[in-house]
Amino acid sequence: MSLFDTRVPAVLLRIDRNPFHHGTLGAARSLGRAGVEVHVIADSAGSPVSRSRFVRQIHPPPPPGAPAADIAVTLRRIAARIARPAVLVPMDDASALAVSGLREELAPSYLLPATPGPLAERVADKAELAALCATADVPHPVTLIPDSPADAATAAWHLGLPVVAKWSRPWLLPTDSGLRSTVLLRSAHEAAELYRRSPEAGSRLLLQAFLPPGPDGDRFCHGYADRSGAVRGGGAGVKLRSWPRDAGLTAVGRWTPDPTVQALAERLTGELGYRGIFDLDFRHGPDGRPHLLDFNPRPGAQFRLFCDTAELDVVRALHLDLTHRPLPDGLPRAGREFVVENYAPLTALRPAPGGREAAWYAADDRGPGRAMWGLWARHVSRRVLERLRRLCAPPGERARALVVRQATAAYLTDLSDDEKASSC
Repeated sequence: MSLFDTRVPAVLLRIDRNPFHHGTLGAARSLGRAGVEVHVIADSAGSPVSRSRFVRQIHPPPPPGAPAADIAVTLRRIAARIARPAVLVPMDDASALAVSGLREELAPSYLLPATPGPLAERVADKAELAALCATADVPHPVTLIPDSPADAATAAWHLGLPVVAKWSRPWLLPTDSGLRSTVLLRSAHEAAELYRRSPEAGSRLLLQAFLPPGPDGDRFCHGYADRSGAVRGGGAGVKLRSWPRDAGLTAVGRWTPDPTVQALAERLTGELGYRGIFDLDFRHGPDGRPHLLDFNPRPGAQFRLFCDTAELDVVRALHLDLTHRPLPDGLPRAGREFVVENYAPLTALRPAPGGREAAWYAADDRGPGRAMWGLWARHVSRRVLERLRRLCAPPGERARALVVRQATAAYLTDLSDDEKASSC
């Protein structure tokens, strides 16, 4: 007999247009293998997720930047087609924040965790997170919020260069602005110039002390805070390789139990009364303690790393808890690895003594892996052709393009691409 109430389907919601979001595929496979009917609201144009045998139906999403009212219309329309309550799983930041604000309106068509008020938006807001960490006594990099270009330059000098700059609400960034959610600035002048783009960004700029990456890699912690507040279905891991290098999403991760990181995650979610899935990013500071960098109120793209001996992960924990089913007790699979094949192909071919899960390949679901490699080959080919066109441009045009590229690289050195890949 299944542990799951298979009468209750799951709806995965992703508003961003990234076709390589492997977290959505992981959620579809996890629930589909448990016998749950899975619907996906996402851009299906060539997406490998649409090839999964565990996806019952792909539904078109609201456009990027759509207001909450439009997202609600989309969700109500799909609820009417399904014609029974479903567990709703937001897979990116925009989805998570919209659903949090629509919780009352979406009931009873969708089952959602009882996260109090606008808490999801508060933890996702980089400026709010600094204050929440101080209240809960969770280490966090020193953060300053300037109120003028001159103040931004002064803050950069005070924190020490290089300095991390973040937009407090990255989900508001216009897609065509060229602005990144998180950048590394190397001069006070860059800080002042970036502050001047605040009206365009739609949220406050904050400057944060830069914590250099350590030799043991960045840490992350996933979990699910159930109805009682207990954290289940996750664990702590180490990012062994990222894409882009030292900057972005987890290309290779390893389950490495860390009692300190786990305790900090439980303390913060407990103090806040948080309910639902979370993905936290940590980096060790000069004091040797892990400092919280980001709090994502949704599944991380690599959440399947933390599938324990009872086959429980955060997405399964969510479905079981919201359908009032008991959650099985399992043991951590320390040493288990997760690899995203298109970002770390050589690692995917090496032996993994502690076990490994691939983001795309699965023996019982081969379609998405095949589709991913075809899509990835076209993506890489386009990038190569774009570079060749720039190299073959007339000398004056090529010189201008080089100046623009160098200025952009110096001005916006990307530290974290998790939002773009999310949501990694």
